[in-house]
Amino acid sequence: MEQERLNAGTPAAAPKKKRRWLGTVIAVALVAGLGALAWSLTHKPAAAQAGGPPGPGGPGGPGGGARRGGQNTTTVGVATVVHADIPIYVDALGTVTPSAVVTVVPQVSGVLTKVPFQEGQMVKTGQLLATIEPRPFELALMQAQAQLQKDEAQLDAANVTLKRYQTLLQQDSIARQDVDTQAATVKQLQGAVLGDQASIGTARLNLGWTRITAPVAGRVGLRSVDVGNLVSSGTTTGITTITELAPIDVEFAIPQDRIPQLQARIAAGAALAVSAMDRTRTGVLDTGVFLSLNNQSDTQTGTVRAKARFANAKNTLFPSQFVNVRILLDTLKDVVVVPVTALRHGPNGDFAYVLNDDRTVSQVAVTQGTATADTAQITKGLEAGERVITEGGDRLKDGAKVSLPGDAASGPRRGASGAASGASGARHRRDAASEGGASAPADGASGPRRHRASEAQS
Repeated sequence: MEQERLNAGTPAAAPKKKRRWLGTVIAVALVAGLGALAWSLTHKPAAAQAGGPPGPGGPGGPGGGARRGGQNTTTVGVATVVHADIPIYVDALGTVTPSAVVTVVPQVSGVLTKVPFQEGQMVKTGQLLATIEPRPFELALMQAQAQLQKDEAQLDAANVTLKRYQTLLQQDSIARQDVDTQAATVKQLQGAVLGDQASIGTARLNLGWTRITAPVAGRVGLRSVDVGNLVSSGTTTGITTITELAPIDVEFAIPQDRIPQLQARIAAGAALAVSAMDRTRTGVLDTGVFLSLNNQSDTQTGTVRAKARFANAKNTLFPSQFVNVRILLDTLKDVVVVPVTALRHGPNGDFAYVLNDDRTVSQVAVTQGTATADTAQITKGLEAGERVITEGGDRLKDGAKVSLPGDAASGPRRGASGAASGASGARHRRDAASEGGASAPADGASGPRRHRASEAQS
C-alpha cells in the first residue's frame, strides 16, 4: 500500500512544479518591465532637452520649443567702430625732488639771541629766522665811520695846500718838487678815504648778517641750534634747512625708444603736459609741464632721466615721494577706433569679426595702430559704422550664426513652453506607465495567490 500511495502522488507533483516555474517567469518579467519603465522616465526628458527629436506633439510638443529657440547660435557682444581721438601717453615712475634745498648758515660769528620761526612752518623769502647779537658789529661800523671822517679831514687840508702850492708855482715862488709831493699826498689821502668807505660797507654788511632771513620760500625743517649758543660761519649744519615746495620738480626715467618722438615734440615747441598720479593711478595729484631731458642714457636700464615741474599750489607733492608720471606726447585726431577686446590674433595676423545684417559674422583682417588700455586704432580693414564682436568671439568661425542679447530675450520663453510641454508629456507617460504597471503587478500577484491556493487545496 505504501508503494501505491507513492505512485498515486507522482502525477500531482508535476503540476505543482509547473506552476512554480510559471510564477518565477512572471516575477522576472515584472521586474524587467518595471526597470525599463523607470529608465524611460528618467532619461527621455533629458534627451529631449539636449535637442533630441521632437515629441509626439510636433514642434510644439515635448522638446520641440527648446530646439527651435536658437539652434547652433552663440550669444555675443558687439560694439560700433567709431572715429575718436587717441592720446599717446608715456608712463613712468618718478620721485618728487624740491626745486631748491637751502641750509641756513650764519655769515658772521656771534651769540644767537632769537629764533622766531616754528619748525615745519612755511616761510617767505626774506622772513626773519634768527638774530645774532648785533652790538659788536654796530661798534665796528662806528669805528669805520670815525676813521673815514679823520681821513676825509686830512684830505681836505691836503687839497687846500695843493691849491696854494699851484698858485705859488705860477708865480715862480716855489719849487715844482714841492708841488708834486703835495699832489701825491692828496692822492694818498683819497685812497685812505676810499678804504674807509669800504670798511664802513663791510661793517654794515656784517651788521645786516646778524639778522638771518630766509633765502627762499618753502618749508622750514627742524632747528639744529637753540638760543644762547655761539654760532659761526664755519659751521656745516647751520641753523635749519628750507625746502622749496612751490614750484616742485619730479624726476623720472623715459625709455630710450620714446626719446626721438619726445625730442621731435620739444623741437616743435610743444608744451608737454605731465600728470603726477598716486600709486593706484586713479587720482591725479597735480599737473605740470615737461621741463628738461638729461644729456645721456643709462646703459644698464636703457632709459634717460627727465624732469617735470609742477606748481604744487595745494602742496599735494612732498619731497622724496614716489609718484606715477604720465606724459601726454601727442594726440591722434579723428582715427578709426575699436575696443581692444574686438581684436583677435591668428597665425596670419590680427583680425576681427564683423556682424552682418543676417546675424552672421565675417572674419576681416585688420592692421592695428596705436593702442591704449581700452581702445585700439585700426589703420586698415574696418570703417566707421561697422559692428564688431567684442564678447564671445573665441567660439566663432567665419560665417557663423550669432545672436545678440536682445534677440535671445524671447528664446527662454519658447524654451520654457517647450519644457512645460515636455513636462506634461512626461507626466502623461508616467500616468500611462503607472496605469499599465499597476495592472501588471495585480495580475502577477494573482498568479502566485492562485498557485498558493491550489497548493493548499491539494
